[in-house]
Amino acid sequence: MASPAAAVFRGRDVPQWPRLGFGAGLRAQHYRDVLEGPRRLDWFEAITENYIDTAGRPLAVLERVRCDYPVALHGVALSIGSADPLDEDYLRKLRRLCDRIEPALVSDHLCWSGVSGRPLYDLLPLPYTPACLRYVASRVARVQEVLGRRIALENPSRYVDLRCSTMSEHDFLAELCERADCGLLLDVNNVYVTASNLGVDARAYLDAIPAGRVAQIHLAGFTDMGTHLFDTHSAPVAAEVWDLYRLAVTRFGEAATMVEWDEDIPSFERLCEEVAIARGIFEESHGRRAA
Repeated sequence: MASPAAAVFRGRDVPQWPRLGFGAGLRAQHYRDVLEGPRRLDWFEAITENYIDTAGRPLAVLERVRCDYPVALHGVALSIGSADPLDEDYLRKLRRLCDRIEPALVSDHLCWSGVSGRPLYDLLPLPYTPACLRYVASRVARVQEVLGRRIALENPSRYVDLRCSTMSEHDFLAELCERADCGLLLDVNNVYVTASNLGVDARAYLDAIPAGRVAQIHLAGFTDMGTHLFDTHSAPVAAEVWDLYRLAVTRFGEAATMVEWDEDIPSFERLCEEVAIARGIFEESHGRRAA
């Protein structure tokens, strides 16, 4: 049965997200390779907070990269689910950065990351309830109003279920994207980590996501802690995550795909090899070369 939000928004046009191809996170360790080496990747994703309130070399590098590649901005400080008011000063700075860089995509996380104005430096889970859905949707609407564009929100890695939740994560995300008219940054690694930790059916998760709302796909490595999987971005993409990605590209097509590797960062050559695996899976799944 169609969700209530799907019924309300049935007449709305499905967003057309940019088909960027296959990319990676832009990290300082690879600046020289990106700026001076041969073109190996299609696009780069930059961590918003590394460039939003700075000048000098980081911003200059980002502007140089943007001259040659599409760039996406991916934030960690929006705190869209916080009980605190939205940080309007942060949003204004983000709008200025967007105007300067003209990113192809802007994204953050479905989480809260601070309280009473104090950052907690973590991506903390939300209760999946109708009340929270309405609350977050209204805040997404405000963010998109300030930025003058749709944003995408990333599904988090989770390690606990909140007892007050009355919706599954995938149903919450699907409803939120429709209600707020925003996109989803589908982190396939996070789907696998959450599914493993909480006993969720990862394939059913993907099946529940409206294909037209997937603006971007993340891939990354996790750490097996024995009792649970931990999203560390410190290793190659696991074989199980590649298997899930095969299902994702069949369902979601040419959504922009990138590899995150933020700890124990490898050489740029090794990172490009990981991205090439994603490209190969897409081409194998679709029987053609990626655009």
